[in-house]
Amino acid sequence: MATRTSFENSNEIGVFSALTNAYCLTGVGGSENFFSVFESELAEHIPVIHATIGGCRFVGRTTVGNRRGLLVPSTTTDQELQHLRNSLPDSVVVQRIEERLSALGNIISCNDHVALVHPDVDRETEDVISDVLGVEVFRQTVAGQALVGSYSKFTNQGGMVHPRTTVEDIEELSSLLQVPLVAGTVNRGSDVLGGGMVVNDWTAFTGLDTTSTEISVIESIFKLSNRSGNNGVGQSSIVSDMRSSLIDQLS
Repeated sequence: MATRTSFENSNEIGVFSALTNAYCLTGVGGSENFFSVFESELAEHIPVIHATIGGCRFVGRTTVGNRRGLLVPSTTTDQELQHLRNSLPDSVVVQRIEERLSALGNIISCNDHVALVHPDVDRETEDVISDVLGVEVFRQTVAGQALVGSYSKFTNQGGMVHPRTTVEDIEELSSLLQVPLVAGTVNRGSDVLGGGMVVNDWTAFTGLDTTSTEISVIESIFKLSNRSGNNGVGQSSIVSDMRSSLIDQLS
């Protein structure tokens, strides 16, 4: 299921939070509402952690991770690094990277198996990504944009890319990642997918401006809509029932 939220009037929630299958990081805000939204959805399954990176709240754009590890930039203080190591599950490796392009969330996009990276990242960084996150690393662009983390978002179930990505590029990326991809937007037409939403294998969070059409595309491609609701009936089955009853009425 996809949930709409905002961080202190900003819809760019992917800037202030990071979500994987093993943990969730949220920026330290003036209000606890943002943290509470994540906690209510996730606390039963994974830890939700307050964090800062280099004293700043935009943890989503400066870090990148999956269920195996978390990469943080060189600006991270020793105290912040220790806090992350103490708060995260023991199975998650936290590694600080010396990389010139320090907004790791903008230059790296990954799931638990594959990572796309900015064409200009250092060779050593590529090796660290591969070792810590346990993924295959590919240097790529998305719709001609080098900031793959900003313009693509994918999980182990599916993915979404910049709306101007060509069909050929989508097919190439899809075969590379081994997940279905679709071109789309968040926050009523924004192409900065990494900034506008966070998603893992069972839930997604998007900015408050996201339209119902965008939500339905997100739930469809990330395979969130067929998760069972409280009454055990999947949302997709309800939709198909409604469709069939409409067809009966019209025929």
